[in-house]
Amino acid sequence: MNKRIEALAAQLALNGLDWMALNPGPSLRYLTGLNFHLMERPVVFLVGHSGQVKVILPELERAKVANLPFDAEIIPFGDDPATWQGVYEQALFKISGNPLRVGVEPTGLRFLELNLLRQALPEAEFVDGSAALAGLRMCKGTEELNAMRQAAIIAQNALLNTLESVRPGQSELQISGELMVQLFRAGSEAELPFAPIVSTGPNTANPHASPTNRTLQEGEMLLIDWGASFAGYFSDNTRTFFCGEPNDEMKQIADLVEKANAAARLGGRRGMPAGEVDQLARGVIAEGGYGEFFTHRTGHGLGMEAHEPPYIYPGNPLILKPGMVFTIEPGIYLPGKSGVRIEDDVVVEDEGLRSLTDLPREVMRLEDFLARARKG
Repeated sequence: MNKRIEALAAQLALNGLDWMALNPGPSLRYLTGLNFHLMERPVVFLVGHSGQVKVILPELERAKVANLPFDAEIIPFGDDPATWQGVYEQALFKISGNPLRVGVEPTGLRFLELNLLRQALPEAEFVDGSAALAGLRMCKGTEELNAMRQAAIIAQNALLNTLESVRPGQSELQISGELMVQLFRAGSEAELPFAPIVSTGPNTANPHASPTNRTLQEGEMLLIDWGASFAGYFSDNTRTFFCGEPNDEMKQIADLVEKANAAARLGGRRGMPAGEVDQLARGVIAEGGYGEFFTHRTGHGLGMEAHEPPYIYPGNPLILKPGMVFTIEPGIYLPGKSGVRIEDDVVVEDEGLRSLTDLPREVMRLEDFLARARKG
């Protein structure tokens, strides 16, 4: 943790920032190993470009920071909200008159904390600090990759156990509920990357469908997008299945998506712009005549968050480096009919992209998928 604080301080200097302000979330957990609930009481960690740390937190959370592995100034406050602003102003008094640049996470810091900080630091400019954090978290180390592989194994085992009981006539909600039970039985931590997406028939044409009472019928598609967590890291997978015999169009789009997944997964490499990985997948689907029905980016980064940098979208110039982890998830979605998505988690290595997920990718009948997956 000491090294991570030092690394953040260096990133602040590189990005022209004096301080970084964080509230509870993945970045704070990454830097400190501490897990706080995001609640009505504001918790803020401030890290300066010289490595100094200030922690403003409720009195009831003081025990969590009693044995930090780095030096920090701890400023607790009580339960009366009327006193909080005064505590923040006192805690930041020594730096309040300076024209500081304070980095924040645009998708993380709430108005509650931001407003307290703004009033305590009236001369400060609050700016997007996500680049400084991405410089730390985007390339995973060995322990992080091991945790992500274990999260993938847990998710895959949970899916196989769930599919054993899937039958026509079951609702999306029933299948989703069974999958959640199996995720925890397989060893997932309580915080999942997202609630499983289980969609059937025409609902599979909605990439982010929520499970409903609609029941699975013979001759339809079944799409399951799910993930697990282990040691604070996530997996994110999608597999699509035929329930019974598919029609010709279903087989055609399934074949295209499988080829698109393979093109990006096998063709991506270090030193390649992220946008080129997207084009590898998108080109296959466009050449097959379904380009307009691939309506989202090819992938997103993965780690302590289900969505984090790098993002695999058209034209992204970000150069892929070893240790970066992201999804490859091309899809085709035909409104009112059916959709297919095949998603894997990959890590950039010197030799190419290594997949952390390894269940069969071919879209096939449920019973055939289970037989092949169990066979290994």
